Amino acid sequence: MKKTVLVMVLFGLLLKGYAQEKHDTVFVRSNTENGVIEGFERAGVKIFRGIPYAQPPVAELRWREPQPVKNWEGVRKTTHFGPRAMQLPIFGDMRFRSNGMSEDCLYLNVWTPSKNNREKLPVLVYFYGGGFIAGDGSEYRYDGESMARQGIVTVTINYRLGIFGFFSHPELTKESPHRASGNYGLLDQSAALQWVKRNIAHFGGDPDKITIGGESAGSYSVSAQMASPLSRNLIAGAIGESGSLLGFGEMLSLSEAEKKGLLFQKAVGAENIRELRNISADRLLEMTKRRDIPSFGVIVDGYFFPDKPETIFLKGEQAQVPLLVGWNSMESNYKAILGNEEVTVENYEKAVRKRYPDIADGLLKVYKADSDDEVAQVATDLASDMFIGYGTWNWSDIHAKTGNKEVYRYYFVHPRPGYKNAKNDNNLSIKGATHSAEIEYVLGNLPVNDVYDWQSEDYFVSTLSQLFFAHFIKTGNPNGLGVPVWLPVKPDEPADVMIIGKNPRLQKEQHRERYLYLRNMHF
Repeated sequence: MKKTVLVMVLFGLLLKGYAQEKHDTVFVRSNTENGVIEGFERAGVKIFRGIPYAQPPVAELRWREPQPVKNWEGVRKTTHFGPRAMQLPIFGDMRFRSNGMSEDCLYLNVWTPSKNNREKLPVLVYFYGGGFIAGDGSEYRYDGESMARQGIVTVTINYRLGIFGFFSHPELTKESPHRASGNYGLLDQSAALQWVKRNIAHFGGDPDKITIGGESAGSYSVSAQMASPLSRNLIAGAIGESGSLLGFGEMLSLSEAEKKGLLFQKAVGAENIRELRNISADRLLEMTKRRDIPSFGVIVDGYFFPDKPETIFLKGEQAQVPLLVGWNSMESNYKAILGNEEVTVENYEKAVRKRYPDIADGLLKVYKADSDDEVAQVATDLASDMFIGYGTWNWSDIHAKTGNKEVYRYYFVHPRPGYKNAKNDNNLSIKGATHSAEIEYVLGNLPVNDVYDWQSEDYFVSTLSQLFFAHFIKTGNPNGLGVPVWLPVKPDEPADVMIIGKNPRLQKEQHRERYLYLRNMHF
């Protein structure tokens, strides 16, 4: 099997010239429900950037549900990415190609290998990560060209973030036809999915074969769209990479979120929503830096979410679609538990009791370190699970029970190489796949990230990962030519987990007792 994949890697490398931003100006056009657009073609892939899927959410449309796009006359140029959503420069690994930053951000991008726009190709709609406060569909690591070369119409979308995407307030609830406020970023995603459903046939995509995917906040978004009655009937499959709304974070109710909105209004000295809408986007964003300003996130608003997402999944009311889901081997690290203390059993146990006093005894039984040599790995596992591993596990476990389609779980273990122009500054005593490290691998985008010193083994792991994902998007099953056999999760049993790395293999779930303990604490 490995020889087959290596041959495919070498073949794939011959096609990687597309990673450069240069392109011949071979322009191509496509119809949409609102008018004609013009993108460009590069080596057999048609690319359309910055297609509007909703009206600009500015002025009176700030903090409203996304509104339908208005038709245009003539041909609209879609050769450049639209502006990214308003956000502070928080994450250093985000490399944008967007046309600046603006509150006017509701655009999407399409990569299609379709030759005549009449094929019925599978579709991937990918949501970016960034904690719902940062990110953009133009990031290099999300580029859709490599997936398009796998025969998949690939779409990335922008959605509102932070104060612009998740602000609740009693006045906003009152003026909404749905008597809800907040969750605008999730409503944007849903509106984009509806646009794809109505328009993707113009790009050779099958509107009945849409798979949604995402990493971190993008993975949370996938679980959200599966749970929401607004979106769950639009999709045929789902991919979650590190994260879900079925974890520890307690979601606020609409009334609780409205109270935070009133606190925000008071803190900035506004009298009402009208005055808040008159504040410039730049100034509003700057205000969110203040320590007296509350933050806003996903809530149970009664509209997008009629109930808590976890409750919806437990009732079996989520999208009944196959799910490919997993997380990485080092989502966090032992320093999140130990800080700068010496890595010993004594210090580890002290740190756990200090950090989790109410559940420390149970945690130290299931996350037990018998020697100093074991502490770094066990503490890394604990930190990773408390951060994002448990919520991802819980999502896959519940959907395997209450869904009527198969669930495939992975564990990504391959660490990135060092930086090209410097030594890897990771001085931890253990190595693993850090949070978000799998993105370039699974989307086939190693060549577009020139920060790391990629080696042949990285291309092996990337080709394997991308094949798993491509098979799943096409068939709802990651199995196929060139990859090891992957068995689905069985309810109430230790799962068969695909270990993705240099030595790919199917392995029985090793620490189910940890997650069952965390679930008991969670409920």
